[in-house]
Amino acid sequence: MNDVNNPASDSHASPPRSVHTGKPAEAEKSEGSFVAYLIKLVLVVVIFRSFIFSPFNIPSESMMPRLINGDHLLAAKWAYGIGENNLPILPGRYFASAPERGDIVIFKHPVDGTDYIKRAIGLPGDTIEMRAGQLVLNGTPVPKVAVDDFIVPVSPNTDCHPLAEIRTLDDGKLVCAYAQFRETLPSGISYNVLDFGPFPKDDFGPVIVPENSFFAMGDNRDNSQDSRFPPEAGGGVGIVPQDRLVGRATIMMWSTDGSAQWLLPWTWFTAARWNRIGDLL
Repeated sequence: MNDVNNPASDSHASPPRSVHTGKPAEAEKSEGSFVAYLIKLVLVVVIFRSFIFSPFNIPSESMMPRLINGDHLLAAKWAYGIGENNLPILPGRYFASAPERGDIVIFKHPVDGTDYIKRAIGLPGDTIEMRAGQLVLNGTPVPKVAVDDFIVPVSPNTDCHPLAEIRTLDDGKLVCAYAQFRETLPSGISYNVLDFGPFPKDDFGPVIVPENSFFAMGDNRDNSQDSRFPPEAGGGVGIVPQDRLVGRATIMMWSTDGSAQWLLPWTWFTAARWNRIGDLL
């Protein structure tokens, strides 16, 4: 006979108790592990979204044809440095760098702090002007060549601009058609822009981009409140300070035409614009 009981061999023995809480040690350890897991998860998410990549959605048509209403993209948050636009508790801006001409940039509106997305066109020292709808960079007209019309189906996320052409396809579906042009910067970067014809801001400038700033324009040139307009809440952005930069658009994560209904799961797939998903920006 043993003089003491062996807990490992006694099926009725109680598990050891915690000195402080009275809970079984295994339960207390499990709870602590779960709390630690949640804290780590939150930290990972905060770090990832603040400094690496963060999702953004497109709610307007100012960057058509490259971006349209219903697009969801990932932006590289580290591309232009980190600071209070990444995490509000960070003072100043660290590892700062300027965008390159042609980058699709996300930035805080200089007046109301709203996230805006435009294309960086002018850098410090550049002279920017528009002549009859053609961009002029440092005194040289940027080549602008007509290409096939931009066609986008009418959907809950896409209405035709009053100056666009509405066409009916053979299957009866309605599409919007926009005059489209290929613009090529001196660096060789090319992108498409839309043009409705003569518009007030087709003639603008010249202006010189000051130090630590950039000149932003929407690809939908006649439907964009950008650096051609003075900064005001909900409107133009003026010439944007670089410390307002949030990140660079990098990849199309998802795109939907807005026709999906939560109670009809198959519409989650029919509403997706599959040909846009995964595009590099």
